Amino acid sequence: MDKQNRKELRAAYKEQKDIGGICAIKNTANGKTLILPVNNLRAYQSRFAFSQQTGSCVEEKLLSEWEKYGAQSFTLEVLEELEKMEEQTPKEFRDDLKTLKDIWLERFEAKQLY
Repeated sequence: MDKQNRKELRAAYKEQKDIGGICAIKNTANGKTLILPVNNLRAYQSRFAFSQQTGSCVEEKLLSEWEKYGAQSFTLEVLEELEKMEEQTPKEFRDDLKTLKDIWLERFEAKQLY
């Protein structure tokens, strides 16, 4: 890879927007769902896919059922995306994600959730 191409790739990477959001990990065997805020959707989606391929659990809260039902019994769905604004601090972005999570939790019955 030449220097110019490397510079272009680096510049493109730095221009990427920070996209977080609310994810739902659903256990298709029992219908229960874990709702969670994530700061980086792409990274979390990759992490979830890797955990399914390797059989390792992505969330400690799901570990016992992950082992009981198997990794393929779980699906990941992005419920909502949120773009981090340039003027937002990381803490402000996390707080916005927590608020968004609370809004999503209201849409589910308690017995459906982990």
